[in-house]
Amino acid sequence: MKAIVDADTCVGCGLCPSMCADVFQMEGDKAVVIADPVPESAVECAKEAASSCPVEAIKIEG
Repeated sequence: MKAIVDADTCVGCGLCPSMCADVFQMEGDKAVVIADPVPESAVECAKEAASSCPVEAIKIEG
């Protein structure tokens, strides 16, 4: 499973790393993916972070 953050859409709210620090972190004012592929233990929190993103900048594939 792969997580993708659209940097052009991301507003840097910090919600995704607060929900799933094993997959996302902030770099400057944007969120980035730090786990590729998403570890099995973090799949649920990655999906929750994607669905919680206020600007829908996160996609989960696979």
